[in-house]
Amino acid sequence: MVATEAPEDAYTAEPFVPGRGGLPALRRAAADCRGCPLHRDATQTVFGAGDTDARVMLVGEQPGDQEDRQGKPFVGPAGRLLDRALTEAGIDPAEAYVTNAVKHFKFTQAEPRKRRIHKAPNLREMTACGPWLAAELAVVEPELIVVLGATAGKALLGSSFRVTQVRGTVLEEEIHGRAERLVPTVHPSSVLRADDREAAYRGLLSDLKVAAEALG
Repeated sequence: MVATEAPEDAYTAEPFVPGRGGLPALRRAAADCRGCPLHRDATQTVFGAGDTDARVMLVGEQPGDQEDRQGKPFVGPAGRLLDRALTEAGIDPAEAYVTNAVKHFKFTQAEPRKRRIHKAPNLREMTACGPWLAAELAVVEPELIVVLGATAGKALLGSSFRVTQVRGTVLEEEIHGRAERLVPTVHPSSVLRADDREAAYRGLLSDLKVAAEALG
């Protein structure tokens, strides 16, 4: 008997991405994505959300525990902090599009009833999920991408990306065949983990003000 590979063994979402239909079709198709093994343990796919005509797209790492349970991006503590910082920076969160480089929650869990601990996706998993992010960019066509943290930066700009070197600056790069402007900053969850939260928050806010100024 010849062994056959499961779809996730190929580590690419490409076969699952529809060629037409806009964001609603993408969201429906992503719910059935088996492009990498992460779907096995996650509760559900967490696709992007927000204004289809958004001028700014915010790209994070992956869904967290609350996002995995609710099926929506940035609904946990980090999302609430991000909304606060965006508002203070002069960017209306309701007019933004938010998504993640990886659409399934990756975690470790010592026992079934223990808390699920976030685990960073690896480059292969980020690459597998790349077709979804490319499709979102093609539909939304944002004027600016705000890159939230190192994982999102590596997914968009390559493995050599270092958020500390370029945060708060406006970059111009080709991303998935499109000329894009990007402003990298830290992921809001890092602010929540910081020893000096106030200083970390001020840094995030400063970077988001650069993004607001770039939008004009």
